[in-house]
Amino acid sequence: MITGQCAMCKAVVESGDAEIAESVNSGIIYLMAFPYILVGVGVYFLYRNWKKLKL
Repeated sequence: MITGQCAMCKAVVESGDAEIAESVNSGIIYLMAFPYILVGVGVYFLYRNWKKLKL
């Protein structure tokens, strides 16, 4: 079963082969990673500054 995240992704995956489906899924994961990385970096800096103010 091949599914996409949105209507456009689903249409591309259904009309293509397995290689295209893998590329679409990799692209989705790639785009999902950046918000988590940015939030993680922000939390790290907030925690670091909080520790400095607490001392």
